[in-house]
Parts: sequence; C-alpha cells; structure tokens
Amino acid sequence: MIELPIKPFTRPAAGSVSLPGSKSITNRALILAALSDGPVTLRNALFSDDTLIMLTALKKLGFNISADEKSNEINIVGLNGDIPCGEARLHVGNAGTAARFLTAFICLKDKGNYYLDSDDAMKIRPMEDLLNALVSQGVEVDYEGKNGHFPFKLKTHRLIGGRIEIDASASSQFLSALLMVAPFAFKDTTIETKATRVRKPYVYLTERMMNHWGQSISSDNHYQVTRIKAQVNYHYDKGHYDIEPDTTAASYFIVLPLLTDGEVKVKGFNLDNNLKDSLISQVFLQGDTRFIDVMENANLISYASKGDIIFHPGSSNKGIEQDFNEFSDTFLTLAAISPLLEGKTRITGIGHTRHQETDRISAMAAELRKLGQKVIDDDDSLEIHPNRSSLIEKAQNGVTIETYNDHRIAMSFAILGCANLLGSGKPWLRIKDPYCCAKTFPRFFDVLERLRIDSLQ
Repeated sequence: MIELPIKPFTRPAAGSVSLPGSKSITNRALILAALSDGPVTLRNALFSDDTLIMLTALKKLGFNISADEKSNEINIVGLNGDIPCGEARLHVGNAGTAARFLTAFICLKDKGNYYLDSDDAMKIRPMEDLLNALVSQGVEVDYEGKNGHFPFKLKTHRLIGGRIEIDASASSQFLSALLMVAPFAFKDTTIETKATRVRKPYVYLTERMMNHWGQSISSDNHYQVTRIKAQVNYHYDKGHYDIEPDTTAASYFIVLPLLTDGEVKVKGFNLDNNLKDSLISQVFLQGDTRFIDVMENANLISYASKGDIIFHPGSSNKGIEQDFNEFSDTFLTLAAISPLLEGKTRITGIGHTRHQETDRISAMAAELRKLGQKVIDDDDSLEIHPNRSSLIEKAQNGVTIETYNDHRIAMSFAILGCANLLGSGKPWLRIKDPYCCAKTFPRFFDVLERLRIDSLQ
C-alpha cells in the first residue's frame, strides 16, 4: 500500500488554494435537478468518488446527463418526479449521501423494482430508520443480509404522504432524503422525528436548496415536526446552479497558517466586508463554516476579505473545548493539530461519527496515541492532552498514519505533517493510502504540495 511522506513547510505559508465544490451540495443538487421540471446545469460541481456514484446511479435510472470534468459542469434534464427506468441495480459504494438520497428517491416510482448494494463499510452504517419510514409509506423491502442494512431489494409504489415518523439521530441524511422527495407524495406530508438532537445545519442546507428550486417547507426550529405540500413542482429559473466550494475541505487550509505561520487565501468564498462583524456561518449555505467561527472566537485564526478570504494565525495557541455535533466533519481537523496546541483540547457531541466512513473517534484516538499524545475517548467525545516533547521524539523515528480508508483522517493528519517539527524540513509523517481522499477531494495532495512550493518563492 502506498505511503506518502508529507514535506513540511520550511517557510511561512504564502499562496492561494482553489477548492472543489461541496460534496453535500453537489449530491443534493443532482437529486433536486433530476426532480425538477426541465434542464439544469450544475457549475463548480464536485467530481469525486461519492458524486460519481450518484451520477452513475442516475444514468442507470435513465436520466439524460452529460458531465464535463474539466469545466466542473454537469447538465441534467429533470423529469418532474418521474424515474424512467422501473428496474435497476444500483451500487452506492461507501457514499452516505448517495445511499440515503437514492433509496428515498427511487421510491417515487410506481411499480418499481430495484436492487441496491454497497461496499462492506456501508453495510454496517445506519439505514434502518430510513427504510422503516419508507415501509410505512408502502415500500416493500427484501433484505439479503442483515435487516436494516445493504444489500436489499425495493418494490416501490410511489409515496403516500401523510404522517411519517423517523429517528434521524443516527444521520440527518435520513430527514434530508425524505424532505427532498416529499413534494411528490400523493398528499401533504408531515415528518416527525423522534431524534432529540438532529444535526440542524445539514437539514437547513437541504431546506435552503429546496427553496432555490421553488419549494417551501414549514418546520419548527429544530425540525422535530416538518410539513411539506404535495404536488408542488421543482423549478429552477436561472438554468444554472452554482455550487459552493467545500467548507470542510477549506478547514485544512484555514488552520495551515497556525502551523506554518504566513497566510493562505481560499478562493471562491467571497465575503462582503460589510458582513465581517457577522458570523461567517450565516453567510454561506454549508453548516461546516461554523468551524471558522469557532476557530476565530478562540483566537486560533484570524481572517480578512479582499474578495476571497485570507486566513492568518490568531493571537492564541491554546487548546479549546467545543461541541462539534452540528459540524462534525471538521472535528478531525482540530483533533489532528491538537498536539501542537497548548493545554487540552476537548471535542464533544461526536458520538454519531463512530458510524461514518470508520469509527472516527477510535481512529483519531489511535493515531494520536501513536504520536505520543494522551487521549481520553468515550462514546461521544475526544480529549487530547498535548505532549510536544513526546511528539518530537516520535517524529525523529518517523510516524506512519493509518487512514482506515477515511478521506478526512488522511487530509487532517497531512496538515499536521506540514509543521516543520524537526527544524530541518525533513518529512517525519507519512500517510498510508493517501488517495482515499478521492472520496471528496481527489487533488488534495497536489494542491497542498503546490502551496508548499509557492511558499518557497
């Protein structure tokens, strides 16, 4: 298996990065475009493992799609809730958005027969609550293995609507999947979630994107009860839909100046200077922009805007305590750099990440201990007590990070490896299976290396 040495920055970071489009937005936009009543062009679309899985599935379902990876554009002709192929075999890999969104999407077909399978990792990830909700809507499920998990066959009869009860605590994608298809039910739908804690930003993202396509939903502040009108078409007037850069991917470059000094400009996030006093998470669609607010409020970073946002080190280097429940994909970024902070870092609200691409709490704890750090982990949290002298001792012999086929672990620890820990510019950290980052950011290591070289100029 490939092990990639990470070359430290020997000069302060200086340069700019262009990020791929958001996976969360791209896969939602593909579903919404397919449901719309005409052609739509998605611009700055992400081309990665997860989005290619969605594209492939939609093509197998009979949709007219053309994609240009060089221009990052996807053209798709929506069919107003119709699905051309009533039979198909779909493979969702280990893509949570594709798995949940496609499962609900194909249930709009009357007299449909579908077979869905996945990678082994997806077979242990949560699906049961979504499937049970769909069964309550008249869908028939035949499991080939363990109940509530891939693979399974679906016999679909459209959706009834009315009251749907679902527990979305395991994944907010369950609720998002139902919301996007609910307008095509026979009657108005009320979705009640039993979850005491839904990860609101991801559902809010779905709601705002539905708004862009002309849908309006009614919900309480925490999506405990949500109402959707039936038979209201999805329509997008502009003809093209612009996808934001991936804010989770941005998190790696946001903290890079903290480890290497200097500054990094992140292209594509244009911030009106008049909004600087507002929370940046109120400006953009993606909930993971909360990471920027948290890091700035802790004085770990600062930023300025000249069109694009330029990130600098903050005035503090102290560890923090923070609930990451609503923007949990970014907790790995903070955890990975915590050995270089002063004092403990405690990250809470992340219990659900034990059921994502891997058990992310256990994986991060194991790799941080490998770096000589004291780590306390429990069901819902991770606490890191940094030990810089132990880290340097481990670094002198070199450390290889196991990625567990998890793109976020690979990218987070790569940023840690950019610190010139030994003072010589000698690589001290290696990433095993680095190209698992193709799931969301295929060119991550190229972008990182380009920035390092630019910083030498």
